[in-house]
Amino acid sequence: MFTLQDDVFCVSKNQSHLKRETLLKASSPHVLIERRKVWASKPIIRRLYRKWYGLIEKTLRPGRTLELGGGSGVVKEFLPEVITTDIVFAHWLDAVMDAHALPFKEESMENIVLFDVLHHLAAPAVFFGEVERVLRPKGRLVIMEPYVSMLSFPIYLFLHAEGMDWCADPFEGKPNSRKEPFKGNQAIPKLIFEKHRKRFSECFPHLKMVLEEKMDSFLYPLSGGFHHPSLCPMFAWNAVERLEGILRRVNKYIAFRIFVVLEKG
Repeated sequence: MFTLQDDVFCVSKNQSHLKRETLLKASSPHVLIERRKVWASKPIIRRLYRKWYGLIEKTLRPGRTLELGGGSGVVKEFLPEVITTDIVFAHWLDAVMDAHALPFKEESMENIVLFDVLHHLAAPAVFFGEVERVLRPKGRLVIMEPYVSMLSFPIYLFLHAEGMDWCADPFEGKPNSRKEPFKGNQAIPKLIFEKHRKRFSECFPHLKMVLEEKMDSFLYPLSGGFHHPSLCPMFAWNAVERLEGILRRVNKYIAFRIFVVLEKG
């Protein structure tokens, strides 16, 4: 089992930009508590996450793995050795930290995992700089995020609490301390990995994309997520999954998620 040892800690070079009020704003774990209640009550959510974390596990390098924005702590059910963290305190997490200022030494992690976190970050570019610093050579950043396709656009726009700001610049240099940590922008993944993909490669040349997959066109939205009732009974899972497989070639137009793996060169 991997633990947080003294030899991996340091004061990040970005720590000077970290505003104390950012952590104070997120001091209440009530959002995480509510998610754990939903987790316990919805078997379809647990089955979806089992599938997603199974995909994540296959991409990880052997060694110390850090999950940022671990929130409700469900990763421990599938990957018990992962170090779980969030910007808020919860007794089931291993540590509290801000993704913009990771308190680790250079090249101290083999993997960093983000699950529905990137689109919440106030300054994604600052975070990617931290990833380049903290990952070891051949280390991996594994990301699971919302994907805005033709099909998912109206669902995310009208049925999801988070907004979509297509004018946002994900390469801004400093975190905005006024941004609420749980406020998200679902456009961010598509802006970074599609619209501004060349710019991303230029800004972070050491992070090479080794996998990009658009997925989850029906099971995920029908599950209702953490905020809506499920419209998919468990007995229909296999049939819906087969339908997703048949339509996989058109996922660019119907997917609700994007799975990205970046490797430090």
